[in-house]
Amino acid sequence: MTQVKFYSENEVIESKMKFVVMMARYNDKWIMVRHRDRDTWEIPGGHIEEFEKAFGAAKRELYEETGAKDFDLHPVCTYSVIKDQGEESFGKLYYAKVYKLEELPNSEIVEIKFVDDISEDLTYPFIQPMLWEKVSNHLEKHNI
Repeated sequence: MTQVKFYSENEVIESKMKFVVMMARYNDKWIMVRHRDRDTWEIPGGHIEEFEKAFGAAKRELYEETGAKDFDLHPVCTYSVIKDQGEESFGKLYYAKVYKLEELPNSEIVEIKFVDDISEDLTYPFIQPMLWEKVSNHLEKHNI
């Protein structure tokens, strides 16, 4: 069974982080993306490249996966996913307020959609609703 754990923003050292995920809003709608190899929907995100910081990876991935050109990006927390094998992998969760979208760049993402609530047809149905809830609570707590 997959397990998700949440940590405060600076509780895990950045060198342990492997991926970033950005819950992004545009015109009061959440942005979901569809990978070219899947029929399901997911939150924009991706791997942190070697020698890249999490914040830089989040900015790059947000553009690559949504076409976002003008946005504010806020760190929410660090989280981890523990698979059945017991290996824990760490990532950084962000909230993005997107002001301007351009055409999707040539990437693995072939489609985006705008939703009021997280989609039910999810690539990671156990993980993604937990991330959405974490960001929603963060926005409410900080009046963002």
